[in-house]
This record gives sequence, structure tokens and C-alpha cells, in this order.
Amino acid sequence: MIERWGAMVVRRAVVVLLVGLGITAAAMFAGVGLEDELSAGGFEDPASESAQELEAERAAFGNQSIDVIAIFSSDDLVVSDPDFQAEVEETLAAAPDDRVTSFATFYETEDPAMVSGDEHATLVYISLDGDSQNDFQDSYRAIRPVLSDSDLDVDFAGPYAVYSDVNEHTKDDLLMAEIVSLPVVLLLSLIIFRSVTAALLPLLVGVVTVLGARAMIAGLNEITEVSIFAPNIITLIGLGLSIDYALFVVSRFREEIALTPDDTRHALVRTMATAGRTVMFSALTVAAAMSSLLVFPQAFLKSIGYGGIAAVLVAMVAALTVLPATLALLGKRVDSLRIPFLQRAAAVDSEHGAWSRLANGVMRRPVLVAVGVIVVLLAVASPFLGVKWGSVDYRVLPPDAAAHQAAERLNDEFGSERSTANVLLEGADEAEVTSYTEALDDVPGIVDVRPVQAEGDTTLLRAAWEGNSQSEESQEIVRDLRAVPGPDGSAALVGGLTADTVDLAASVKSNLPWMGLIVVTVMLVLLFLAFGSLVLPIKAVAMNFFSITASFGVVTWIFSDGHLENLLGFESSGFLDLTNPIVMLAVLFGLSMDYEVFLLSRVREQWDATGDNDVAVATGLQKTGRIITSAALLLGVVIGAFSLSGVVFMKMMGIGMLIALLVDATIVRALLVPATMKLLGRWNWWAPAPMARWWERYGFREEDRPDAAKSEEPLPVG
Repeated sequence: MIERWGAMVVRRAVVVLLVGLGITAAAMFAGVGLEDELSAGGFEDPASESAQELEAERAAFGNQSIDVIAIFSSDDLVVSDPDFQAEVEETLAAAPDDRVTSFATFYETEDPAMVSGDEHATLVYISLDGDSQNDFQDSYRAIRPVLSDSDLDVDFAGPYAVYSDVNEHTKDDLLMAEIVSLPVVLLLSLIIFRSVTAALLPLLVGVVTVLGARAMIAGLNEITEVSIFAPNIITLIGLGLSIDYALFVVSRFREEIALTPDDTRHALVRTMATAGRTVMFSALTVAAAMSSLLVFPQAFLKSIGYGGIAAVLVAMVAALTVLPATLALLGKRVDSLRIPFLQRAAAVDSEHGAWSRLANGVMRRPVLVAVGVIVVLLAVASPFLGVKWGSVDYRVLPPDAAAHQAAERLNDEFGSERSTANVLLEGADEAEVTSYTEALDDVPGIVDVRPVQAEGDTTLLRAAWEGNSQSEESQEIVRDLRAVPGPDGSAALVGGLTADTVDLAASVKSNLPWMGLIVVTVMLVLLFLAFGSLVLPIKAVAMNFFSITASFGVVTWIFSDGHLENLLGFESSGFLDLTNPIVMLAVLFGLSMDYEVFLLSRVREQWDATGDNDVAVATGLQKTGRIITSAALLLGVVIGAFSLSGVVFMKMMGIGMLIALLVDATIVRALLVPATMKLLGRWNWWAPAPMARWWERYGFREEDRPDAAKSEEPLPVG
């Protein structure tokens, strides 16, 4: 199938290239201003108790949650000064009515916790108007300049101040990642390919991919909610995989040209039948991994899945259309504009070479190598056993971010940090509300429970306690609040920031097994179709487990346990954001399979040609070692650029995925895979007889070409 497609692209190269570039040009315009159209929310589970509480609260009273905390302060006036009070009230009155449901000030509540220790600052609790997190973000953006236009100094803390700053920093960090990574990728491509023409091809595919995927997300945003983080994953996965796929295809094309120098068209058809086939299966496995995020109810996680699927599918299409069409037109000129000082002898030999010698050395002591590598990787992963979970708070922002500084000021000047939960009680009379309030007040850790609003038999209470909203202690307090039984016949719902985190943890826990089942099942099916083995897919999943858990151990040690804070420029929150490992799991599982498919494709070629497992493994590693390492280096640059982000969870994903990528492309592929394949021997290629017969007849098997597999002449790859 892929071979026939390659032949068609060769015959219609000009048409394919023009159509591809035309679609890309249209996609560029479709994706203009995408970030401004995407959702800034999407972190909640609509079916959770906290979401139900918020919905019922809005229906009864309008939104009463503390969404923003404005800090009004003056160097000269104290809070009790009439001029100070008048300025606060005048500033609040100027805020647009359709953007705020309520303000709570010290002058109304007389809560001493709303006045700073030196009495020169006071807090105003702001509840925003809207029907969704995205609406709340719009409301915050509308009131912020109005409130800032005050004769008093005004700072903004609270969840939507944090979310707003996170979104702005994320946009800036995405631009920075592209600015930093693209020149480095081009430079490394020049070194790897030693030709300007060849080095530009991965960037061509990358640009087509990013523009095409952004257009797809723009279209999807018209029919469903898509998070503002989708473009980040498009850049990360789309640009990275495009470079990988282009490297695989161009390297194989140059190798095939060396075998048939007088027939570049045949070389391209053969390239598509081999490397093109590998790209297709790699893309399908990555897309399958990203699709597993769609099982989660949170729009944020779904959006990461949408962006990843769009990026990898467009990368696959570009690598199988625009790239081969360009190669067909270039032919041998793919190596034009060579860089003289980079020219040197480089060959891939079926029996000799550093990678082959490494593989043979490993296979002489497979048990020792396999056990040693597994022990080391599990030791690196061990910090993950003690991981603590939370969600976004101000510490995800860089220390100089306005919302971060405001939160620290809040903690320093207004006493210890305080967290709250909204409790909605329905169907209760006044006596029952009083009794229930007293029961809530008896919950260990609770320092205050007070009514916020009442209408008929519906009452909104607010419970407060000392401590950060994302700590394990705060999460336990919410569970204890929910455990307090409501009055007979009444229903109590507990919501708020901490409740959101508790519900997010429950949602992740219930959906994670489905995610794992989808990923593993699809991987097993696709890899069986690709290689005709039931053993290799299982082994591939196991290999991924070791590299991914090692990266989880590192990010736990750094970001949860607080090591390297000064070196990396962040403040540890003492926990990991619940959504980050889920995203990393999907992305890393897909990227790890990328190299697994490429390596095993060459090993399968040699197995079909020789029937010798050791020769197949050594030759396969020799033929792919340099390319996989180069691909990992290029992809690592793209991923590593995200580690420069000022937003902690973006930094964490960049560092965690970079570590997993390097471990997977080096230690796992060069040591663990050869060792395990040596131990399994012919069992590597085993499948039950009916499945084996089916695959021989219908499987995606490359045509044998013994002359290529058995050639004794070194093949240049760059």
C-alpha cells in the first residue's frame, strides 16, 4: 500500500507538492489569532460535586466564589481612614456591573483578617460573573484595568489572577521556545546532514505540520471547547515528530540512492515502502497514545489530546506527501550545497560499526546488562513512590509575576495563608442551618464558618481554615466537610478550589485505568500489524514503562521535593500538578514508540533476510543507532526549549520529557532492547499460529530485498 502510494507521489510530484503547499498557505491564515479564540479554562469535571455546587450556587445566588482578591493599599492612609474607604468604594462602583456578581469588603464584613498587620492595606473579595471558567477570565480581564485606575495601589491575587498570568506567560513561553529551538534545530540538522538542502527538509515538514495542525484546532474550536494549551502541544509534538519523520525518510532515501544511484525514482519508492511505512505506524501509535486523553472529562486534557492528534496526523501526512514529492524533484540534489568542513566518511555496515559492536557486547552478557539497567532505572524512579498531588496555585508562576508577588504579599501582610470552601445547603430551615453550621465548625482544622447568602430554604456557607488550598491537609479537610451529614431531607454540596482538586484526583483515578487500557490495547494491535509478533509489542510496552517511570522519579525529586530550585529558577509547591503526569504519560508513550517502531522495522528487515536473531539485532541497531540518536537530539532541543518556561508545569514537562526521551533513545534502545531481544531469541517473533498465518497473508509486511540486507558495502547515511 505505502509502496504504491510512493510510486504515485513520484509520478505526480509537482501536483502533490503544489497541493500540499496550497493547503499549508490556507492553513496559515486559518490559524491566525488562534490563541485569542481558545478557552482559558477547562480544568473542571462537569459531573463532580464541586462543579455541581458551583452550578447550584449560580442558579440560586449568582456566583459567590472568591475568584479574585484585590489588595488595596496606601503608604500614607490607614484602612479606617474615611478617604481610604471612600476611594475603595468609588473604585469598586466603577467596575462594570455585568462582570461582577459581588464584592466583599472589610467595611461590610468587619472581618479583621481582611486588614493587614500595619493597617495600610485591605482585601476585597471579588466574585466574577459568567457561566464558565472562560467567561470568568473575560470578566477578570475587563475589571482589572478599571480597578487598577485607583488613587490607591491595587494588586491582584486569587485563582483568576493566577490563571490570567499563566496564560500570558504561556503565550510568551511558546514564542520563546520556537525562537530558541528553531535556529538550534537548523544548526544541528546541518551537522547531521552536512548539506544545506537536506537540512532544510525537516524544517519544511515542521512548518507544514504546525500550520496545518493549528488550522485543524481552529476548526475544532468552532464545535467544542479547546484549551489555550493546545497550541503548545502542537509545537512540542508537531515540530518534534516532523523533524524525526523527515530525518528517517531523508536518511533512508540517501541510503537507497547509494544502492541504486542511477534510479532515484526507484530509491524513493523503496524509501516509502520502508521508512514511509515506519512513519505511518509510528504516527498511528503516537496518535493512539494522545487519543487516550479523550477519556477524561476535563476540557484541558481533551484539548491536549486534540492538539497532539492533530499534530501527529498532519506530520504523518506531510512526511508522506510534501516530503517525498520534494525528494522526487530533488533526486540526487538532496545532497546539494554541501558544507565542506563537515564532510567526512560515515557508513552504516551490516556487520561492523560502533553500534553493532555495542549490541554484540550487550548480547554477550544480556542478563547482567538487563538487570543492571532495570535496577538503575527503578532507583531513579523511586522518588515517585512518595509523590504528593495538588493543582495550580500561584507558585506555578515565576517569582516576578504579578499574581505570584501579590499572593506572597497576601501571606506576609495578612497573617498565615487561608483557604476556603463554599457549602451549599438546600431544603433546610433556620434551626437546621444553625445545627449544620456548628457541625462544620467542629471539623478539625476549621477556624470559621459563616453564612454568605440565603434565599428561602437554600443557604450558602463559607468555611475557612489555615493553610494552602492545595496541601494534603486542606484536601483532607474538604473530605471531612463532605463527610458531615446534612439535616434530614437536605443536600449539602461542597465546592471551592480545594474541592476542585479533590474531585480532579478522583476523576483521574477513575479514568486512568481506561486510559491505560486504550493505550496498551491499541499499541499491541498496531505493533502486531507492523511486525507480526505478539511478544515484541508486550516487550515494547515494558520498555516504555521503565523510561517513563524514570522521568517521573526525576520530576518528583526536582519539582515536588524541591531540589535544584535555585538552579532552575522556580519555587517548589511541594506537590505535582495532577494533570501533568497524565499529559506526560500520553506524550512519552507515543514518542517512545516512535523510536521503538523505527528500530524494530530495521531489525525485522534483517530477520526476514537472515533468520539470525543476533545478526538482526546488531545490524538493526547499527543501521538506526546514529539516526535515532540524531532524531532524539533534535527532538530534545524542541522539548528542552520548554524547560526554559517561567511557568513551573511547562518547565516540568520540558525537563521530564527531555529526560525520558534521552533515556529511551540511549539506555533503553542501546542496552535494554538488545539484551532482552537476545534473551528472547526466536521468541521475539512468536505469535499464535492462527495470528501468524493471518499476518503472513494480510499484515503490513515489507517486500523482501535480500541484496540490500546482505550487502557487504558500507552505505552512506550522511
